Amino acid sequence: MFDTIVVATDGSRSVRRAIDVALDLAARFGADVHALSVVDAGEVDASPEQLREELRVALETHADAALADVEDRAGPGIETAVRTGRPAPEICEYARDTDADLIVTGTRGRHGENRLLLGSVAERVVRTSPVPVLTVRQLEGDEAAATA
Repeated sequence: MFDTIVVATDGSRSVRRAIDVALDLAARFGADVHALSVVDAGEVDASPEQLREELRVALETHADAALADVEDRAGPGIETAVRTGRPAPEICEYARDTDADLIVTGTRGRHGENRLLLGSVAERVVRTSPVPVLTVRQLEGDEAAATA
């Protein structure tokens, strides 16, 4: 059913469960996993010019760390990539490029902790993705304890 699964990560705490779900699905279906982190070019462009390079490097370092976390949890054989651009279009383009069957993403990321339902990136991915998207919400305290 699934041959290639793309999991989008921004390194936020809320995406950890999405990574677990993506890895579980991949194991069940024998699918390849691609982990993607996108450096938000809009964030860099919106910063003061004197800080742009420093911010870009910091965001790339953060993206690398987020992917390293996925690699640590997944083990060998996972493909990782960092792209720069607007996150939702980059995630969708990456899914096309890798011929993905599914995109897995958290519902809230670094910029969406106060969103009620979906983070803005997750919402845009759901609306524009060329493949099905599985959004995974972070469990609240009591729910997380019940599943442990």
